[in-house]
Amino acid sequence: MATDFKFIPLIDVSPLLEKWDHPNIAQDEGVAQVVKQLDQACRDAGFFYVKGHGIPVSLMKEIKNIAREYFHQPYEEKIEIKLSAETGYRGYQRIGENITKGKPDIHEAIDCYREVKHGMYGGLGDVMQGSNIWPTNPPNFKQLMEEYIDRCTDLSRKIMRGIALALGGSADEMEGEIGGDPFWVLRIIGYPAASISNGHDKAHDDVGCGAHTDYGLLTLVNQDDDIVALQVRNKSGEWIAAPPIPGTFVCNIGDMLKILSNGIYESTLHRVINNSPKYRVCVAYFYEPNFDAAVEPLDVCLQKTGGTTKFEGAVYGKHLVSKVTTNFIM
Repeated sequence: MATDFKFIPLIDVSPLLEKWDHPNIAQDEGVAQVVKQLDQACRDAGFFYVKGHGIPVSLMKEIKNIAREYFHQPYEEKIEIKLSAETGYRGYQRIGENITKGKPDIHEAIDCYREVKHGMYGGLGDVMQGSNIWPTNPPNFKQLMEEYIDRCTDLSRKIMRGIALALGGSADEMEGEIGGDPFWVLRIIGYPAASISNGHDKAHDDVGCGAHTDYGLLTLVNQDDDIVALQVRNKSGEWIAAPPIPGTFVCNIGDMLKILSNGIYESTLHRVINNSPKYRVCVAYFYEPNFDAAVEPLDVCLQKTGGTTKFEGAVYGKHLVSKVTTNFIM
């Protein structure tokens, strides 16, 4: 359960990345320190920044720059990769098409998912069937994003090994049938500059993305360095800013980790309000369980929480499809 946290902690994960596959990983002093910090952050806020993550800052910037270049094109060009049910819900959506709890979000986006081939997951995968449709302009968009996805997948897996240790399990506790073949989601998001009206110079708190929790295990947020827009809700209902720290990712845990941990860790509500006079870009990578994973509390977490299951289990792909098909205005 989130606490009345007032700030989001910063964790240097480099010791974990250095020893992530070491047979005695849990005995390493540096790893143990990272694991302790991950546990505290996941219990207190469900959010944390990571540095020492090994992804070049130059690539993080390039990803945001090329996204901005795409979004600044005329609408007629962006709509060439329009999202629809026929594309497996992959592609571009204009401002206001994404909805959160029934209200349109003031952002535009490209939605990408791991490829789902015909029959890959039986009927479970039908809705998400397809490959990503990338813009042809900028010309190196696809190549850059696919490299970035590979790096984020690798980083997320290693952080999840630290989180597994934090919960008292083995480093590979959440691999195998849970996350040995992880699904992923990438949302490339553009938030318009704050609207100014009626001759006043005060922004109107347009909600770029309404309050929500994420669906999977772990999210890596790569946000613009000079705009404060992401907000996280603490236990008392206060909205705590998550200001950018250049060169870091903002990480948060999702619904599937809440179930796996039996509520030891909870997915925290967060939202985006861009009150800046600048257009804001954010690229969010979501690390998920296997698409067909049956997600239930881990035995080690059941033991820690009195043996009673607190949350109904979920099949990840079914959970994703229920969200994807209801948060978009066709």
